[in-house]
Amino acid sequence: MSEAAPRPIDRHLFAGFLRRHRKAAVAVAGWSLLEAVPALASGLLVAAALDRGFLAERPAEGFFWIGLLGAAMVFRALMTRTLTPWLGRIVEPLRDDLVTAVAAGAVQRAAAGARDTAGAGVARLTVQVETVRSLVSALLRSARQLGVSLLMAFVGLAALSAPVAALTLPPVLLTLLLCVPRLRVLARRQRLQLRAEERLTGVAGETFDGIRDVVACGARDRVADELSARITDHRDAVRAVARTASANTLLVSLGSHLPLLVLLLSAPRLLDSGALSVGELLGATSYLVSGVAPALRSLVAVLGSWGVQLATVLSQLSRSTREARPGPPGGQGPALPPRTRRTPRTPQTPSSPDLSLVNVVYAYGPGAAPVIDGLSLDIPAGSHLTVVGPSGAGKSTLTTLLAGLAGPDSGRLTLGGVPATEVDRAWLHRAVTLIPQEAYVFTGTVRDNLRYLRPQARDTDILASATAVGARTLVDRLGGLDAPVGLDGPPLSSGERQLVALARAHLSPASIVLLDEACCHLDPAAEERAERAFADRGTTLVVVAHRISSALRAPRVLVLDGERTAVGTPAQLLDSSPLYADLVGHWVSAGTP
Repeated sequence: MSEAAPRPIDRHLFAGFLRRHRKAAVAVAGWSLLEAVPALASGLLVAAALDRGFLAERPAEGFFWIGLLGAAMVFRALMTRTLTPWLGRIVEPLRDDLVTAVAAGAVQRAAAGARDTAGAGVARLTVQVETVRSLVSALLRSARQLGVSLLMAFVGLAALSAPVAALTLPPVLLTLLLCVPRLRVLARRQRLQLRAEERLTGVAGETFDGIRDVVACGARDRVADELSARITDHRDAVRAVARTASANTLLVSLGSHLPLLVLLLSAPRLLDSGALSVGELLGATSYLVSGVAPALRSLVAVLGSWGVQLATVLSQLSRSTREARPGPPGGQGPALPPRTRRTPRTPQTPSSPDLSLVNVVYAYGPGAAPVIDGLSLDIPAGSHLTVVGPSGAGKSTLTTLLAGLAGPDSGRLTLGGVPATEVDRAWLHRAVTLIPQEAYVFTGTVRDNLRYLRPQARDTDILASATAVGARTLVDRLGGLDAPVGLDGPPLSSGERQLVALARAHLSPASIVLLDEACCHLDPAAEERAERAFADRGTTLVVVAHRISSALRAPRVLVLDGERTAVGTPAQLLDSSPLYADLVGHWVSAGTP
C-alpha cells in the first residue's frame, strides 16, 4: 500500500475530478445555455407581441410571438430531459471519489496514531459523503439552472432596454454583496453544527457499543448526562443555523423586489421621453417578475442552504482526510516509537502451547495511547483464563496479540518459549483458533462448516464435537451433516451461528483457543457448557467474558483495568481488585447466574 497521504477533499480534488470528466462538464455547460433560451427570449417575445402585434392592431402577429414563447418553453423541457443523464455522469463518480478519499484518510489517520471514534468515522463515510452527493446533485439541478437563468434574464433585459438594465442591475448586485458576509456567518455556524453532530454520533456509538459495561459498572447516570450534554450542544447549533438562515431569507426577499420598484418609479419618465415603449415596459416587467426576482431569491436561498452546507461538509471531510501528525491522542499516554521492521528469522515451532507476556506494550499507531501497557502474564499449557474489564480496556486487543495477528510494540510475547514474531506461521494457524463475537457461517453443508479447520475429520468426530459444545440439537434440526446452511439454507440466529463456530473450533487441532465473547448470544447454561467442553479438552483456553459467571467458574481471572490490572483466582480478586468486586457485586445483586 502506498505511503503517500490521501489527497484532501478540497478544490484540488474537484479540479482533478472535472479534468477527468471534462466531456460531461462541457456537455452540462452547453445544454444549460440551451435550457436557458426561454429566460433569454421571454421579455423580448412579450415586447414584440405587444408592440408589433396587439398594440399595432395585428393580433395574428401578436399570437405568433406568444406562440414562439410557448415553443421556447417546450424546447426548455426537452433540453432539461437531455441534460439530466449528463448530471448523473458527474454526481455518481464524484461520490465514488469521495468514498475513496474518506476511507484512505481514515486509514492514514489510524496509521499516524490519530484518535478517532468509530461513530465519527461512520458519520463521515455514510452521512457526510451521502450529504455531499445529494447536495452536489441538488445544486447542479437547481443552482446551475437558476444562475444561468438569472444571467440570461439580464442579457435579455439589456438587449431589450439598456437604460432599464442599467437601473435594475445595481439593486441586484447590492443584494448579493449584502448576502456574502451573512453566508460566511451561516457557513461558520454550520461547521459548528457538523462538529456537534460528529461528537454526538461518537459519544452515542461508544455508549451503545459498551452498554453492557455501562450497566455493569453502574455508570448509567454519568453516561446519560454526557449524552444529554451532546444532544443539547447539537440542538443549540441547529437553532443557530436556523436563525441565521431565516435572516438571510428576509434580506433576499426584500432585495429581490427592489429592481421592480426601481422600474415602476422610473417608468413614467422613460415612457414620456420615448426611451421605453409600452411593450418594452411589459417585457422588462416580465423579465423582473418571472425571471430576475424568483431566480435571485431561489439562487441565494439555495446557495445559503445547500451551498453553505456543501462547503461546510467538504471542509469537515477535508480536515479528516489530511494526514494526521503523530502524537499522544488528546494528550493522554506516552508517545511510542514507530514500529520498526525486524530482520526475518528462520521460523520456529513452539514445543508447547503455553503463552507468556513480559512488559508487553501495544498501541494502534506510533502516537496513540497504549491499549496494552506493560502487561506481564503467564498462561501455562492447558490452563483456563478468563479476561474481564471495562469497554476499551484492551480485552479484544489481547486476544489479537495472543493469536499472532499483531506483534507488541515493546516487551516480549512468546508461544512455547518462541517469540511470537518468530513462530512458524503454518504451526500458528493450526495451533491457535480465535473465535470473535460475530461468528461466520459460510455457504455449504453443515459438515463443510464444522470440519473447515480439520478437513479429514470423520462424521463421528464431527458429531462428538457438536455434542460437546451443545450444537447437536441444532445439527439435527437443520437436517444432519448434509443439510445446507448459509445462503442456501435457513436463516440462523446469532446464537446458532456461534454454536457452529464453537463446534468448528472444538473439532479443530488447535491447542490454544481464544473466545472473544464468542458465547455472548447464548444463554448462561449453554455458555457454561461450551466453555467446559474446551476446558475438558485440555486446550489452553482464554475467554473474554460476556458474563461475570464466566469469571466465577474460571481457575484464574485477568482484570484489565489500566494501572490497576490484576490477575488471580476469583476469591483473591474479590479482595485485591475493586473493579472485579464491583462487577461481581452488581451481577450477584441483579440475580445473574
